[in-house]
Amino acid sequence: MTIKNESSNALRFAAGLYGVTPEWDDANKLEHAVRAAAKGGMRVLQFRHKSTDRGLRKELAKGLVALCHELDVTFFINDDWRMALELNADGVHVGRHDDPPEIVRAAIGPTMLLGVSCYADPKLAQELLKYDVAYIAFGAMYASQTKPLAPPAPLSVLTAGRALCEKFARPRPAVVAIGGIGPQHAQSLASAGADSIAVIGSLFMAPDIEAAARALSKPFSSSL
Repeated sequence: MTIKNESSNALRFAAGLYGVTPEWDDANKLEHAVRAAAKGGMRVLQFRHKSTDRGLRKELAKGLVALCHELDVTFFINDDWRMALELNADGVHVGRHDDPPEIVRAAIGPTMLLGVSCYADPKLAQELLKYDVAYIAFGAMYASQTKPLAPPAPLSVLTAGRALCEKFARPRPAVVAIGGIGPQHAQSLASAGADSIAVIGSLFMAPDIEAAARALSKPFSSSL
């Protein structure tokens, strides 16, 4: 049965490069890096910061909300849907250890974007499609310093996820690949079915962030 989303959220998720912030506490450093990434083609940014200092996280995220709106970059907050609401972020991303997607969707309403982690499990992805998700994320695709214990996800999960989205959801959510991704992987991920790649290290730790963003973005269309 096709899941008809109540909103057009999925259409607002831009395909291509999805940057995920390093755990930097320096707001100026973050702003400089995000500007460079956006100039190179980054379309979406997720604020991911695991500090227990909520005040620090909120201050950093507040600055990034304003910056991303200026740059026309869609802005997600990882885990903390309450902060996403407080700061008028575009979306929130949740995984298996966060609040359940049904609770999050009810709390954030129909217009905020919701992204979900599906690891290497297309069956989980199919279950989560009913919550009007903007994207389903699979990974880690490759060895990742951020989550070194995450089991690898085969390229076939991207193909399976793409087929599920096309069959069971309208409008079609994006398929996002995450985990250990570098420019050398982008084309094979796109060919396997990914609309977008979520990247931390090979983007923000690159000596030339703008050039890295351009290389990572190259295989992807700008629209779903």
